[in-house]
Amino acid sequence: MNAFTQALHTQRWDDHRYYHHSTINQSLHLLSACSFVMAYLLLLVDPAAAGLLAWLVGMTSRQAGHFFFEPKGYDEVNQATHEHKEEIKVGYNLRRKVVLMALWAVSPAVLLLEPSLFGLIEPADSALMFVRQIGQGWLLLGLGGLVFRMVHLFFLYDAMTGVVWATKIVTDPFHDIKLYHRAPLLLLQGHLLDPASARHRR
Repeated sequence: MNAFTQALHTQRWDDHRYYHHSTINQSLHLLSACSFVMAYLLLLVDPAAAGLLAWLVGMTSRQAGHFFFEPKGYDEVNQATHEHKEEIKVGYNLRRKVVLMALWAVSPAVLLLEPSLFGLIEPADSALMFVRQIGQGWLLLGLGGLVFRMVHLFFLYDAMTGVVWATKIVTDPFHDIKLYHRAPLLLLQGHLLDPASARHRR
């Protein structure tokens, strides 16, 4: 158990120090985390709504922070190139995230073109049912992406690395709220980079 906890701490620390310098990104992660916590609660009563909230708010805000606001030049704080960080990323690096987000974006079109998904589901008979089917599909996509990468890590590293990563992903919303609850205030004060990182950049 100590090894598991230490591995979880290491993955969380590496993710934070390598990919969360921008206070805009941190603020978007706070928004994402809050929406994911709400989605977790919705899972108990309305999984389709949970899928819609998790992807439309949680995932889009989270990934927008990484793609558009996080510095991608040489990381002076950690003495690492962006390419090196992408190469050693345990979970979904930016290239893999592009694939995942592309699947998310095209899935409604697939459902529109093939309403029964080749006989797997009942075709929607209303706009509301269609939207709810999209939410259910996005929920399955998220779970599938989690399980796929976890099993992939079994082969790349070992079983514990995969399980630790999956645990990190599921618990990230709660951890991100703890880490980044001050990010909006820092941003309003004019800090575009986390001051802790900025001090090392001088």
